[in-house]
Amino acid sequence: MTDLYDIRKNLTSAGILICFNGPFSHSIIEELGKAVKKYLESAEIQKSAMMDVFSVYIEATQNVRNYANRADLDKAERDRLNTGIIVIAKRDEHYVVHSGNCVRSDHGQELVRVLDGLAAKDKTELKAMYKERLHQAVPAGSTGAGLGLIDMARKAKEPLHYSLVPEGDGYGFFSLQVVI
Repeated sequence: MTDLYDIRKNLTSAGILICFNGPFSHSIIEELGKAVKKYLESAEIQKSAMMDVFSVYIEATQNVRNYANRADLDKAERDRLNTGIIVIAKRDEHYVVHSGNCVRSDHGQELVRVLDGLAAKDKTELKAMYKERLHQAVPAGSTGAGLGLIDMARKAKEPLHYSLVPEGDGYGFFSLQVVI
């Protein structure tokens, strides 16, 4: 049997405020979003920080959901790729949004390449890149214009932390951490 007391104690000591592990349905994202918003409002943090945390939460969860709902996936693969984890924690004076999900290895490697490119840019370059991308057409077959990762990097107080851990069978587990 799972010892919930120990789990709770570990979550609390790690500063974890909200944690969800499982499939990301639209209703789960919406309900967790309401909980995140309520918590942040009750914590009486700066409005801009609250909106940044909420925005990053939405972007991270929708990235998982959109990735898993692509038309080129069968039901089994869609189910595998739609299961993820989202964690919101408080560390010192910052909030940290962690997200992770299973991805095809080639897509994960492309994500890492994109994030490596973002990591090489300063805030001014990220702002210019965001504005430029805003005016470009969405690439064919894409689930978005690629603005979400740029926006997360712009909002982050520290460089984005990310990793891709091979799972075998052409898949990996992609993790992203954004400190706000």
